[in-house]
Amino acid sequence: MALMFYNTMSRAKEAFEPLEKGHVRMYTCGPTVYNFAHIGNFRAYIFEDLIHRFLRFKGFRVTQVMNLTDIDDKTIKGSRAKGITLDEYTAYYKNIFFEDLKTMGITPAQHYPEATRHIPEMVDIVKRLVAKGVAYEVGGNYYFSIAKFPSYGKLSHLDMSGLKAGARIATDEYEKESFSDFALWKAWDAEDGDVFWETELGKGRPGWHIECSAMSRKYLGETFDIHTGGVDNLFPHHENELAQSEAAFDKPFVKVWMHCEHLIVEGRKMSKSLGNFFTIRDILAKGFPAPALRYVLLATHYRQQLNFTFDSLNAAREALVRYNDFYNNLKEYQGTAADGEGGLVIDKMLAGFEDALDDDLNMSPALGEIFDFIRDINRLKSEGRLSAGEKARALAALEKVDSVLNFLQKKEESDPEIENLIARRNEAKKARDFALADKIRQDLLAKGVILEDTPQGTRWKRKI
Repeated sequence: MALMFYNTMSRAKEAFEPLEKGHVRMYTCGPTVYNFAHIGNFRAYIFEDLIHRFLRFKGFRVTQVMNLTDIDDKTIKGSRAKGITLDEYTAYYKNIFFEDLKTMGITPAQHYPEATRHIPEMVDIVKRLVAKGVAYEVGGNYYFSIAKFPSYGKLSHLDMSGLKAGARIATDEYEKESFSDFALWKAWDAEDGDVFWETELGKGRPGWHIECSAMSRKYLGETFDIHTGGVDNLFPHHENELAQSEAAFDKPFVKVWMHCEHLIVEGRKMSKSLGNFFTIRDILAKGFPAPALRYVLLATHYRQQLNFTFDSLNAAREALVRYNDFYNNLKEYQGTAADGEGGLVIDKMLAGFEDALDDDLNMSPALGEIFDFIRDINRLKSEGRLSAGEKARALAALEKVDSVLNFLQKKEESDPEIENLIARRNEAKKARDFALADKIRQDLLAKGVILEDTPQGTRWKRKI
Protein backbone atom coordinates (compact mmCIF):
# COMPACT_ATOMS: atom_id res chain seq x y z
CA MET A 1 0.00 0.00 0.00
CA ALA A 2 1.21 3.52 -0.78
CA LEU A 3 1.54 5.95 2.09
CA MET A 4 -1.75 7.90 2.17
CA PHE A 5 -2.51 11.08 4.13
CA TYR A 6 -5.81 12.95 4.36
CA ASN A 7 -5.26 16.45 3.00
CA THR A 8 -7.49 19.07 4.62
CA MET A 9 -7.20 21.17 1.46
CA SER A 10 -8.62 18.53 -0.89
CA ARG A 11 -10.71 16.75 1.76
CA ALA A 12 -9.42 13.45 0.44
CA LYS A 13 -6.73 10.88 1.08
CA GLU A 14 -3.77 11.36 -1.23
CA ALA A 15 -0.68 9.29 -1.94
CA PHE A 16 2.22 11.06 -0.27
CA GLU A 17 5.56 11.74 -1.90
CA PRO A 18 7.80 14.52 -0.59
CA LEU A 19 8.90 17.40 -2.79
CA GLU A 20 12.52 16.35 -2.29
CA LYS A 21 13.13 12.62 -2.71
CA GLY A 22 13.68 10.92 0.62
CA HIS A 23 13.35 14.12 2.69
CA VAL A 24 10.16 15.38 4.36
CA ARG A 25 9.92 18.97 5.58
CA MET A 26 7.19 19.45 8.18
CA TYR A 27 5.92 22.45 10.15
CA THR A 28 3.96 21.89 13.34
CA CYS A 29 2.19 24.59 15.32
CA GLY A 30 3.72 24.63 18.78
CA PRO A 31 2.51 26.23 22.01
CA THR A 32 1.75 29.79 22.91
CA VAL A 33 3.97 29.93 25.99
CA TYR A 34 1.70 31.80 28.38
CA ASN A 35 0.63 28.81 30.51
CA PHE A 36 1.02 25.05 30.91
CA ALA A 37 0.03 23.07 27.81
CA HIS A 38 -3.00 20.85 28.50
CA ILE A 39 -3.79 17.31 27.36
CA GLY A 40 -5.80 18.65 24.41
CA ASN A 41 -2.68 20.45 23.19
CA PHE A 42 -0.71 17.26 23.66
CA ARG A 43 -3.13 15.32 21.53
CA ALA A 44 -1.86 17.44 18.62
CA TYR A 45 1.79 17.09 19.68
CA ILE A 46 1.47 13.30 19.98
CA PHE A 47 -0.24 13.17 16.56
CA GLU A 48 2.65 15.15 15.09
CA ASP A 49 5.13 12.84 16.81
CA LEU A 50 3.34 9.89 15.18
CA ILE A 51 3.79 11.47 11.75
CA HIS A 52 7.47 12.17 12.45
CA ARG A 53 8.21 8.70 13.79
CA PHE A 54 6.29 6.84 11.08
CA LEU A 55 7.99 8.80 8.32
CA ARG A 56 11.33 7.77 9.79
CA PHE A 57 10.05 4.17 10.07
CA LYS A 58 9.36 4.39 6.33
CA GLY A 59 12.95 5.47 5.69
CA PHE A 60 12.48 9.21 5.18
CA ARG A 61 14.73 11.87 6.60
CA VAL A 62 12.54 14.36 8.45
CA THR A 63 13.12 18.04 9.16
CA GLN A 64 10.49 19.18 11.64
CA VAL A 65 9.97 22.75 12.80
CA MET A 66 7.82 23.47 15.86
CA ASN A 67 7.41 27.15 16.61
CA LEU A 68 7.14 28.75 20.03
CA THR A 69 4.70 31.67 20.09
CA ASP A 70 6.26 33.93 22.71
CA ILE A 71 4.76 37.20 21.48
CA ASP A 72 1.00 37.66 21.19
CA ASP A 73 -1.90 39.17 23.13
CA LYS A 74 -1.80 36.43 25.80
CA THR A 75 1.93 36.51 26.55
CA ILE A 76 1.96 40.31 26.77
CA LYS A 77 -1.03 40.32 29.11
CA GLY A 78 0.54 37.63 31.31
CA SER A 79 3.93 39.33 31.57
CA ARG A 80 2.38 42.69 32.42
CA ALA A 81 0.15 41.11 35.07
CA LYS A 82 3.23 39.65 36.78
CA GLY A 83 5.30 42.81 36.33
CA ILE A 84 8.18 41.02 34.59
CA THR A 85 9.67 41.18 31.11
CA LEU A 86 8.18 39.19 28.27
CA ASP A 87 11.32 37.05 28.03
CA GLU A 88 11.27 36.26 31.76
CA TYR A 89 7.60 35.36 31.61
CA THR A 90 7.80 33.07 28.59
CA ALA A 91 11.11 31.43 29.57
CA TYR A 92 9.39 29.66 32.49
CA TYR A 93 6.68 28.17 30.27
CA LYS A 94 9.15 27.22 27.55
CA ASN A 95 11.12 25.16 30.07
CA ILE A 96 7.93 23.50 31.33
CA PHE A 97 6.94 22.67 27.76
CA PHE A 98 10.25 20.99 26.96
CA GLU A 99 10.07 18.97 30.18
CA ASP A 100 6.58 17.81 29.21
CA LEU A 101 7.73 16.85 25.70
CA LYS A 102 10.42 14.63 27.24
CA THR A 103 7.98 13.14 29.74
CA MET A 104 5.61 12.20 26.91
CA GLY A 105 8.35 10.56 24.85
CA ILE A 106 8.00 12.98 21.94
CA THR A 107 10.80 13.03 19.39
CA PRO A 108 12.57 16.40 19.45
CA ALA A 109 11.98 18.57 16.39
CA GLN A 110 15.02 19.77 14.48
CA HIS A 111 14.12 23.43 15.08
CA TYR A 112 12.14 25.26 17.79
CA PRO A 113 12.15 28.86 16.53
CA GLU A 114 10.91 31.57 18.87
CA ALA A 115 8.82 34.34 17.35
CA THR A 116 10.67 37.09 19.21
CA ARG A 117 13.93 36.03 17.52
CA HIS A 118 12.52 36.36 13.97
CA ILE A 119 11.16 39.90 13.75
CA PRO A 120 13.27 40.91 10.68
CA GLU A 121 11.90 37.94 8.72
CA MET A 122 8.35 39.01 9.57
CA VAL A 123 8.99 42.62 8.59
CA ASP A 124 10.34 41.44 5.25
CA ILE A 125 7.12 39.58 4.42
CA VAL A 126 4.94 42.53 5.41
CA LYS A 127 6.98 44.83 3.17
CA ARG A 128 6.57 42.40 0.28
CA LEU A 129 2.81 42.31 0.78
CA VAL A 130 2.58 46.09 0.88
CA ALA A 131 4.65 46.38 -2.30
CA LYS A 132 2.27 43.97 -4.03
CA GLY A 133 -0.78 45.92 -2.94
CA VAL A 134 -2.14 43.05 -0.83
CA ALA A 135 -1.46 44.77 2.50
CA TYR A 136 -2.14 48.32 3.65
CA GLU A 137 -1.41 50.61 6.59
CA VAL A 138 -3.87 52.39 8.87
CA GLY A 139 -2.50 54.42 11.78
CA GLY A 140 0.74 52.41 11.94
CA ASN A 141 -1.12 49.07 11.80
CA TYR A 142 -0.65 46.87 8.73
CA TYR A 143 -3.47 44.64 7.53
CA PHE A 144 -3.79 41.90 4.94
CA SER A 145 -6.59 42.62 2.47
CA ILE A 146 -8.41 39.33 2.01
CA ALA A 147 -10.38 40.80 -0.90
CA LYS A 148 -7.07 41.08 -2.78
CA PHE A 149 -6.45 37.33 -2.41
CA PRO A 150 -9.30 35.73 -4.40
CA SER A 151 -8.72 32.20 -3.11
CA TYR A 152 -8.99 33.20 0.56
CA GLY A 153 -10.99 30.55 2.40
CA LYS A 154 -9.86 27.64 0.20
CA LEU A 155 -8.23 25.72 3.05
CA SER A 156 -11.10 25.92 5.53
CA HIS A 157 -13.70 25.82 2.72
CA LEU A 158 -15.42 28.99 3.82
CA ASP A 159 -18.34 30.58 2.03
CA MET A 160 -17.05 34.11 1.50
CA SER A 161 -20.26 35.50 0.00
CA GLY A 162 -20.97 37.40 3.21
CA LEU A 163 -17.60 39.15 3.22
CA LYS A 164 -17.77 42.82 4.16
CA ALA A 165 -14.97 44.52 2.26
CA GLY A 166 -12.64 46.57 4.42
CA ALA A 167 -13.71 45.17 7.81
CA ARG A 168 -10.63 44.88 10.02
CA ILE A 169 -9.71 42.97 13.15
CA ALA A 170 -6.55 43.42 15.21
CA THR A 171 -6.84 40.70 17.84
CA ASP A 172 -4.81 37.55 17.27
CA GLU A 173 -7.69 35.07 17.59
CA TYR A 174 -11.29 35.48 16.51
CA GLU A 175 -14.43 33.58 15.61
CA LYS A 176 -15.25 31.84 12.36
CA GLU A 177 -17.83 34.46 11.41
CA SER A 178 -15.18 37.21 11.35
CA PHE A 179 -14.12 37.24 7.69
CA SER A 180 -12.02 40.35 8.15
CA ASP A 181 -8.73 41.85 7.11
CA PHE A 182 -6.28 40.66 9.72
CA ALA A 183 -3.33 42.37 11.39
CA LEU A 184 0.17 41.69 10.09
CA TRP A 185 1.86 44.34 12.23
CA LYS A 186 0.42 46.20 15.20
CA ALA A 187 1.45 49.74 16.11
CA TRP A 188 2.54 50.11 19.72
CA ASP A 189 -0.04 51.23 22.25
CA ALA A 190 -0.05 51.49 26.03
CA GLU A 191 -1.45 47.95 26.41
CA ASP A 192 1.84 46.59 25.01
CA GLY A 193 3.96 48.22 27.72
CA ASP A 194 7.64 47.67 26.99
CA VAL A 195 6.97 45.05 24.29
CA PHE A 196 7.81 46.58 20.90
CA TRP A 197 10.39 46.67 18.13
CA GLU A 198 11.57 49.70 16.18
CA THR A 199 11.43 48.64 12.51
CA GLU A 200 10.87 50.03 9.03
CA LEU A 201 7.18 49.44 9.69
CA GLY A 202 7.32 51.67 12.75
CA LYS A 203 7.27 50.98 16.46
CA GLY A 204 5.22 47.91 17.19
CA ARG A 205 5.01 44.14 17.15
CA PRO A 206 3.91 41.35 14.80
CA GLY A 207 0.46 39.80 14.59
CA TRP A 208 0.25 36.11 15.43
CA HIS A 209 -0.31 34.77 11.91
CA ILE A 210 2.74 36.36 10.27
CA GLU A 211 5.04 34.62 12.76
CA CYS A 212 4.52 31.13 11.32
CA SER A 213 4.85 32.27 7.72
CA ALA A 214 8.22 33.85 8.51
CA MET A 215 9.62 30.96 10.52
CA SER A 216 8.45 28.18 8.19
CA ARG A 217 10.00 30.02 5.24
CA LYS A 218 13.33 30.45 7.03
CA TYR A 219 13.75 26.81 8.04
CA LEU A 220 11.78 24.90 5.38
CA GLY A 221 11.59 27.14 2.33
CA GLU A 222 8.73 28.88 0.55
CA THR A 223 7.03 25.55 -0.23
CA PHE A 224 7.22 22.51 2.03
CA ASP A 225 5.59 19.12 2.45
CA ILE A 226 3.37 18.94 5.55
CA HIS A 227 1.75 21.51 7.84
CA THR A 228 -0.03 20.16 10.91
CA GLY A 229 -2.04 21.38 13.87
CA GLY A 230 -5.31 20.99 15.69
CA VAL A 231 -8.59 21.75 13.93
CA ASP A 232 -8.84 24.87 16.09
CA ASN A 233 -5.85 26.25 14.15
CA LEU A 234 -7.54 25.74 10.78
CA PHE A 235 -9.35 29.07 10.87
CA PRO A 236 -8.25 31.76 11.20
CA HIS A 237 -4.61 30.89 11.80
CA HIS A 238 -3.76 28.46 9.02
CA GLU A 239 -6.03 30.17 6.52
CA ASN A 240 -4.22 33.43 7.17
CA GLU A 241 -0.78 31.82 7.05
CA LEU A 242 -1.57 30.35 3.66
CA ALA A 243 -2.95 33.62 2.24
CA GLN A 244 -0.06 35.82 3.29
CA SER A 245 2.62 33.29 2.28
CA GLU A 246 1.21 32.60 -1.19
CA ALA A 247 0.47 36.27 -1.79
CA ALA A 248 4.03 37.22 -0.80
CA PHE A 249 5.93 34.60 -2.80
CA ASP A 250 3.56 33.50 -5.60
CA LYS A 251 4.22 29.84 -4.82
CA PRO A 252 2.16 27.05 -3.25
CA PHE A 253 2.71 27.25 0.50
CA VAL A 254 2.13 23.65 1.64
CA LYS A 255 1.64 20.34 -0.16
CA VAL A 256 -0.40 18.52 2.53
CA TRP A 257 -2.35 20.02 5.42
CA MET A 258 -3.14 17.64 8.30
CA HIS A 259 -5.35 18.47 11.29
CA CYS A 260 -6.29 16.45 14.36
CA GLU A 261 -9.69 16.66 16.00
CA HIS A 262 -10.56 18.01 19.44
CA LEU A 263 -10.16 16.19 22.73
CA ILE A 264 -13.07 16.20 25.17
CA VAL A 265 -13.06 14.88 28.75
CA GLU A 266 -15.66 12.38 29.97
CA GLY A 267 -17.99 13.50 27.16
CA ARG A 268 -17.70 17.23 27.86
CA LYS A 269 -15.61 20.08 26.54
CA MET A 270 -12.51 20.57 28.68
CA SER A 271 -12.95 23.61 30.89
CA LYS A 272 -11.49 24.88 34.16
CA SER A 273 -14.98 25.86 35.29
CA LEU A 274 -16.12 22.24 34.91
CA GLY A 275 -13.11 20.91 36.81
CA ASN A 276 -12.08 18.70 33.88
CA PHE A 277 -9.09 20.70 32.67
CA PHE A 278 -5.86 18.68 32.92
CA THR A 279 -2.20 19.27 32.21
CA ILE A 280 0.37 16.49 31.88
CA ARG A 281 1.41 17.12 35.47
CA ASP A 282 -2.18 16.84 36.68
CA ILE A 283 -2.45 13.35 35.16
CA LEU A 284 0.86 12.23 36.68
CA ALA A 285 -0.17 13.60 40.09
CA LYS A 286 -3.21 11.31 39.96
CA GLY A 287 -0.86 8.33 39.79
CA PHE A 288 -1.06 7.59 36.08
CA PRO A 289 2.19 7.05 34.17
CA ALA A 290 3.06 9.14 31.12
CA PRO A 291 3.16 6.09 28.77
CA ALA A 292 -0.50 5.36 29.57
CA LEU A 293 -1.45 8.91 28.61
CA ARG A 294 0.64 8.61 25.46
CA TYR A 295 -1.23 5.39 24.62
CA VAL A 296 -4.64 7.05 25.08
CA LEU A 297 -3.68 10.04 22.94
CA LEU A 298 -2.40 7.76 20.15
CA ALA A 299 -5.01 5.02 20.13
CA THR A 300 -7.94 6.98 18.62
CA HIS A 301 -7.58 7.99 14.97
CA TYR A 302 -6.40 11.58 14.79
CA ARG A 303 -9.37 12.73 12.68
CA GLN A 304 -11.88 11.41 15.22
CA GLN A 305 -12.84 13.35 18.33
CA LEU A 306 -11.10 11.79 21.33
CA ASN A 307 -13.17 11.28 24.48
CA PHE A 308 -10.58 11.15 27.24
CA THR A 309 -11.66 9.17 30.32
CA PHE A 310 -9.89 7.82 33.36
CA ASP A 311 -11.26 4.39 32.51
CA SER A 312 -9.37 4.64 29.21
CA LEU A 313 -6.20 5.51 31.14
CA ASN A 314 -6.60 2.42 33.31
CA ALA A 315 -7.19 0.25 30.25
CA ALA A 316 -4.12 1.76 28.60
CA ARG A 317 -2.01 0.96 31.63
CA GLU A 318 -3.16 -2.67 31.53
CA ALA A 319 -2.37 -2.88 27.80
CA LEU A 320 1.11 -1.49 28.41
CA VAL A 321 1.75 -3.99 31.20
CA ARG A 322 0.91 -6.78 28.75
CA TYR A 323 3.07 -5.19 26.03
CA ASN A 324 6.11 -4.69 28.28
CA ASP A 325 5.78 -8.02 30.10
CA PHE A 326 5.70 -9.77 26.75
CA TYR A 327 8.94 -8.10 25.68
CA ASN A 328 10.80 -8.69 28.95
CA ASN A 329 9.63 -12.30 29.31
CA LEU A 330 10.52 -13.07 25.70
CA LYS A 331 14.06 -11.77 26.27
CA GLU A 332 14.54 -14.51 28.90
CA TYR A 333 13.08 -17.28 26.73
CA GLN A 334 15.66 -19.82 25.57
CA GLY A 335 13.93 -21.18 22.48
CA THR A 336 12.81 -24.67 21.50
CA ALA A 337 12.09 -26.58 18.31
CA ALA A 338 10.00 -24.71 15.74
CA ASP A 339 7.86 -25.46 12.70
CA GLY A 340 8.05 -22.03 11.03
CA GLU A 341 4.77 -20.58 12.28
CA GLY A 342 6.66 -18.02 14.37
CA GLY A 343 8.15 -16.45 11.28
CA LEU A 344 4.72 -16.17 9.66
CA VAL A 345 3.31 -14.49 12.78
CA ILE A 346 6.15 -11.95 12.81
CA ASP A 347 5.81 -11.18 9.10
CA LYS A 348 2.04 -10.76 9.40
CA MET A 349 2.39 -8.28 12.25
CA LEU A 350 5.03 -6.15 10.54
CA ALA A 351 3.09 -6.01 7.28
CA GLY A 352 -0.25 -5.36 8.99
CA PHE A 353 1.17 -2.62 11.21
CA GLU A 354 2.73 -0.78 8.29
CA ASP A 355 -0.32 -1.19 6.05
CA ALA A 356 -2.60 0.22 8.76
CA LEU A 357 -0.45 3.30 9.32
CA ASP A 358 0.04 3.74 5.57
CA ASP A 359 -3.74 4.28 5.50
CA ASP A 360 -3.71 7.78 6.99
CA LEU A 361 -2.17 6.65 10.29
CA ASN A 362 -4.99 4.25 11.15
CA MET A 363 -3.79 3.34 14.61
CA SER A 364 -6.56 1.03 15.84
CA PRO A 365 -5.85 -1.84 13.40
CA ALA A 366 -2.12 -1.24 13.84
CA LEU A 367 -2.44 -1.87 17.58
CA GLY A 368 -4.70 -4.84 16.86
CA GLU A 369 -1.93 -6.42 14.79
CA ILE A 370 0.54 -6.01 17.66
CA PHE A 371 -1.67 -7.57 20.31
CA ASP A 372 -2.57 -10.46 17.98
CA PHE A 373 1.17 -10.96 17.51
CA ILE A 374 1.74 -10.97 21.29
CA ARG A 375 -1.04 -13.56 21.74
CA ASP A 376 0.28 -15.81 18.99
CA ILE A 377 3.94 -15.66 20.04
CA ASN A 378 2.94 -16.44 23.63
CA ARG A 379 0.94 -19.42 22.35
CA LEU A 380 3.91 -20.74 20.37
CA LYS A 381 6.14 -20.34 23.44
CA SER A 382 3.72 -22.29 25.61
CA GLU A 383 3.49 -25.04 22.97
CA GLY A 384 7.29 -25.25 22.65
CA ARG A 385 7.21 -24.17 19.00
CA LEU A 386 9.33 -21.01 18.99
CA SER A 387 13.03 -21.20 18.17
CA ALA A 388 15.78 -18.98 19.54
CA GLY A 389 16.09 -17.42 16.09
CA GLU A 390 12.36 -16.66 15.96
CA LYS A 391 12.56 -15.23 19.46
CA ALA A 392 15.29 -12.82 18.31
CA ARG A 393 13.23 -11.85 15.25
CA ALA A 394 10.14 -11.29 17.39
CA LEU A 395 12.04 -9.01 19.75
CA ALA A 396 13.48 -7.06 16.83
CA ALA A 397 10.01 -6.77 15.28
CA LEU A 398 8.51 -5.31 18.46
CA GLU A 399 11.43 -2.90 18.78
CA LYS A 400 10.85 -1.82 15.19
CA VAL A 401 7.18 -0.97 15.67
CA ASP A 402 8.02 0.57 19.04
CA SER A 403 10.21 3.10 17.22
CA VAL A 404 6.83 4.53 16.18
CA LEU A 405 4.83 3.89 19.36
CA ASN A 406 7.48 4.46 22.05
CA PHE A 407 5.67 2.28 24.59
CA LEU A 408 8.54 0.06 25.75
CA GLN A 409 9.80 0.75 29.25
CA LYS A 410 13.00 -1.23 28.96
CA LYS A 411 14.14 -2.73 32.23
CA GLU A 412 17.44 -1.49 33.56
CA GLU A 413 20.12 -4.16 33.35
CA SER A 414 20.85 -3.74 37.05
CA ASP A 415 20.09 -1.57 40.04
CA PRO A 416 22.29 -2.28 43.07
CA GLU A 417 19.79 -0.93 45.61
CA ILE A 418 16.96 -3.10 44.27
CA GLU A 419 19.19 -6.15 43.90
CA ASN A 420 20.40 -5.78 47.50
CA LEU A 421 16.83 -5.55 48.80
CA ILE A 422 15.86 -8.65 46.82
CA ALA A 423 18.84 -10.50 48.32
CA ARG A 424 17.76 -9.44 51.83
CA ARG A 425 14.23 -10.61 51.09
CA ASN A 426 15.49 -13.98 49.90
CA GLU A 427 17.52 -14.37 53.09
CA ALA A 428 14.45 -13.44 55.17
CA LYS A 429 12.37 -16.07 53.38
CA LYS A 430 15.03 -18.73 54.02
CA ALA A 431 14.98 -17.75 57.70
CA ARG A 432 11.16 -17.95 57.57
CA ASP A 433 10.94 -14.28 58.51
CA PHE A 434 7.97 -13.76 56.22
CA ALA A 435 6.98 -10.48 57.86
CA LEU A 436 10.31 -8.92 56.83
CA ALA A 437 10.14 -10.47 53.36
CA ASP A 438 6.66 -9.03 52.88
CA LYS A 439 7.74 -5.62 54.16
CA ILE A 440 10.60 -5.49 51.64
CA ARG A 441 8.16 -6.39 48.84
CA GLN A 442 5.76 -3.65 49.96
CA ASP A 443 8.55 -1.08 50.32
CA LEU A 444 9.71 -1.80 46.79
CA LEU A 445 6.15 -1.65 45.49
CA ALA A 446 5.77 1.79 47.08
CA LYS A 447 8.79 2.85 45.00
CA GLY A 448 7.16 1.50 41.84
CA VAL A 449 9.08 -1.81 41.72
CA ILE A 450 7.14 -5.05 41.28
CA LEU A 451 8.68 -8.40 42.28
CA GLU A 452 7.87 -11.66 40.52
CA ASP A 453 8.91 -14.98 42.11
CA THR A 454 9.65 -17.55 39.39
CA PRO A 455 11.34 -20.98 39.29
CA GLN A 456 14.41 -19.17 37.94
CA GLY A 457 14.47 -16.76 40.88
CA THR A 458 13.00 -13.37 41.75
CA ARG A 459 12.61 -10.90 38.90
CA TRP A 460 11.70 -7.24 39.16
CA LYS A 461 10.19 -4.60 36.91
CA ARG A 462 9.09 -0.99 37.11
CA LYS A 463 5.40 -0.40 37.65
CA ILE A 464 3.63 1.11 34.63
